[in-house]
Formats: sequence, structure tokens, C-alpha cells
Amino acid sequence: MKKIIMLASLMLVTIGLAACGKEEVAKDKEQLKIVTSFYPMYDFTKQVTQDKADVSMLIDGGLETHDYEPSAKDMAKIQDADVFIYNSNEMETWVKDVLKNIDTSKVRVIEASEGIELLSGEASHEEHGDEEDHEGHDHEHDHDHSHAYDPHVWLDPVLAKKEVETITKGLIASDEANKEVYQKNADAYTKQLDELDASYKEAFKDAKVKKFVTQHTAFSYLAHEYGLEQIAISGLSPDQEPTPKELKKIQDLVKSENIDVIYTESSASEKIAKTVADATGAQLAVLNPMESVSKKDRDSGVNYVSIMTSNLEALKLSVK
Repeated sequence: MKKIIMLASLMLVTIGLAACGKEEVAKDKEQLKIVTSFYPMYDFTKQVTQDKADVSMLIDGGLETHDYEPSAKDMAKIQDADVFIYNSNEMETWVKDVLKNIDTSKVRVIEASEGIELLSGEASHEEHGDEEDHEGHDHEHDHDHSHAYDPHVWLDPVLAKKEVETITKGLIASDEANKEVYQKNADAYTKQLDELDASYKEAFKDAKVKKFVTQHTAFSYLAHEYGLEQIAISGLSPDQEPTPKELKKIQDLVKSENIDVIYTESSASEKIAKTVADATGAQLAVLNPMESVSKKDRDSGVNYVSIMTSNLEALKLSVK
């Protein structure tokens, strides 16, 4: 009899555990499954969802964002998601083709920069040169990756705030049950972005020297926001190289303006920036456009706000 009672108890415990397991799986399935394109979109989304959603990133640290092409596995991942979030058709130029080949009725697609007025890509590229310098020289390494408009809006804290707002609205539309949580998280994060914006304004409000030289044209929106002037060595993509004439013109400008810092990037080759620095006696410093942030850095607590704070400190070397 005791054996029968023990057996029955064991069965009840087993059934109970199985039920808990099923409940846990069901709970996991209820979580919003979100795929983001690259790091800023990932971080903005994580700040809004916290632990209420399963958020992943397609273009992980080490991959060149401008040259990325989705694999069949990546496309399947987007199709399997509840929400897909990307910056813009100008940055992720592959998105249009992907959306033609998946069932978008089953995936909510959020373009974070929607509603933001974009700067002309050609105008950004030509900040340092005359139109004649570009004649006969094709800066676009591939038509599919050309940028008629500058996509780097996330590097302006004010526009980053707008992107967070657009992402939040899309997430709430997809998951009404967590509306209050998402909005509360977004409001708290917006305050951090407001503080970041205030730090930039305070740092540059009385600046007399407002020019800074970058490796590629990533900081036009930031410069525009805070009344600075970016002089870019290459175009909107890091692998676009200047003509010898353009390079000489930048070197002459760096010397004549007594610019003593050339900004390179931790995730890209510093070859061209080093060429200018060697020719002019300038030092190299780092500005991070966040197109690639390693898992190691993410795990150590690095995020959008901390990187933009580091960028601010770096810019203070030039803007005084």
C-alpha cells in the first residue's frame, strides 16, 4: 500500500513538474521576439523592453555594417520574429529586398528613423572639397550600398531620442500587454538622452574652435546639432577613399587651421587617417560611430550613452 501511495505521489510530482515546464515554455513563447539590424537599434530596443522581450541583433561586432548582406539564415530569423527593427533604408540598403521576400503580414517592421529629415549624403561627403574634386572619381564602391542620404542619425542624441520614440510606439502596437512597462522604460531612457544632449551643449556652447577631422562622414548630424564643422577624409562608408587631390587638400587645411587631432575609428582601418596625421604632425584619437560594438564590450557594460560620453571627451581635444 505504501508503495502504491509513493508511486502515486511520484506521478503527481512528475505531472506537476511537466506542467510547470509547459507553463515556462508558454511564458517564453509569449515574449515578443525582436530582431534588430545593428548595435544602436539593438541597444535602443533593449533599453525600452529590458527583460520583457527576446531581442537579438543581425550584424554583430566585427562585421562591417555598410557591406553586410543577409544570409538565408538571417532572412529566416527576420521572418520568424514578431518585430524587425532597423535604422533606415539608407543605412541598411538590403532591407527593401528582404521585405520583398518575406511575409510582412506576420512581422511588424519598424524603421526607427521614420519622420526624421535626412541630410544629403553627397553634401556631407563634400564638406571638405569642391565639386570639381569629385569629377571622374566614383566614390561608390557598389551601387547597392550607395548613400543618397546620410544615414548616421543615431549619432545625434536629439535624433536618437526620436528613434527611441518611434521604436517604443511600434513595440506598444505589437505588445499592448506591456504598454506601461515599455513607456516607463522609454521615459527613463529619454531622460538619460536628455542629460547626454545637455552635456554636449554645455561642452560646446562657448567653443571658439569648432572644426574636427574624422576618418569617414559619420558625424554630420552631431555637428549640425551642436554648431560644429566636420571635415571628413572619406565618404559615408569607411572603405571609401579620397582621391590624392582631396587628400592633399585635407592635409593643407589641417596645417593651415592648426588642427592637431585626426579622429579614427576602433572598428575600421586607420590607414588613411594615419596618412593625414603623419603628413601634418597631428595625433590620432578615436570617435566611435557604433556601427560595430563587440560582445566583449557589451558584456562589460558599454552602451550607447557610455560610448557617446566617450565621444564627447574625445571631441573636446579638438573643439575648444
